[in-house]
Amino acid sequence: MADLILVLNAGSSSLKFCAFDPNGPDGLALLTHGQVEGLFSSPRFTAFDAHGQPVGEHVWGDGAQLAHAEAITHIAAFLRGLGVGHHLVAVGHRVVHGGAHFTQPVLATADVVDELDALTPLAPLHQPHNLRPIRIIAERMPSMPQVACFDTAFHTTQPPLAQAFALPESVTKKGVRRYGFHGLSYEYISSVLPAIAPDAAAGRTVVAHLGNGASLCALLAGKSVASTMGFTAVDGLMMGTRCGTLDPGVVLYLLDELGMDAREIEDLLYRRSGLLGVSGISGDMRALLAADDARAALAVDLYVYRICRELGSMSAALHGLDALVFTAGIGQHSAEIRRRVCEEARWWGIELDDDANARGGPRISTPASRVGAWVVPTNEELMIARHTLALTHGGPA
Repeated sequence: MADLILVLNAGSSSLKFCAFDPNGPDGLALLTHGQVEGLFSSPRFTAFDAHGQPVGEHVWGDGAQLAHAEAITHIAAFLRGLGVGHHLVAVGHRVVHGGAHFTQPVLATADVVDELDALTPLAPLHQPHNLRPIRIIAERMPSMPQVACFDTAFHTTQPPLAQAFALPESVTKKGVRRYGFHGLSYEYISSVLPAIAPDAAAGRTVVAHLGNGASLCALLAGKSVASTMGFTAVDGLMMGTRCGTLDPGVVLYLLDELGMDAREIEDLLYRRSGLLGVSGISGDMRALLAADDARAALAVDLYVYRICRELGSMSAALHGLDALVFTAGIGQHSAEIRRRVCEEARWWGIELDDDANARGGPRISTPASRVGAWVVPTNEELMIARHTLALTHGGPA
């Protein structure tokens, strides 16, 4: 019976999974992937094979109360029913925050999980949900190796100045600093870029991870030197429902003048701002681009403007720019957003190839373009599987 490595990515209302055969012809081979979404409201399970063909579906109906524990039970039953003759040997998990201590993937022991739980105030929307499946599996299968992989770890190569806030030491010594996120995505892009664009991989590259969460990362020879996200994942770019960079004085105003408490402000900044807040329609870029509405247009304009402003910041950290790489949901699939960003960045020397952009790349800049522009699909799950294999079986990371 062949081995199987399971990768889980838990959110507040969803549980995504990927199953890999670690002994595939070219190393880790994807067997199936899918998710249970709509937990606690209208749960639905969908699964696909390695080619994207549907292989499983189940709907519980409106009002069904399905928690992460039941979602794990359903995923496990689905995997057993595939009849592929694989046997689970390890589970890898995406954990958003590793703090200052966890700079590499680690085995998720009970003590480690407790330490990670203490970081919840730094990532309140993600950390508790990321840790829940680890605890559930540890309770059900105590001997099963589990690996925690961190979105912050990739950014520990940033110089101390890039991580610092201009605050008193009495505050910063408690861990208040810039951490950066989406590190698993950036780590994957860094790992595949040498084969796709060797000059970009060796030079000064900004990667734009544009999805419901969004950030930019400045890579110098494949290492993170700066990122738009900082102490929390609400910083930097405008996102689907998150505001991005905000004058701290606005928070004081919300407290003092509008009488909002901390939880109300958290809800506003994380869940009711960004594309959703500005447009009043949706946090989904596809819906906004299709809408004939002035506020939807304003939200898209502001989204592009913020990307281009921060592109200047990341380029300054690199002392120049050789390449721009788009990835994640919007970055990979929205030719319109890529076009608008590249047109605004023409001053950097980006010349867009419209036909290549419409096809989705991988190179979307002209041969004469001084700065190359690329589209590279990310694969955070494969990155997690690689780390899990390395820590549990001694395979390559």
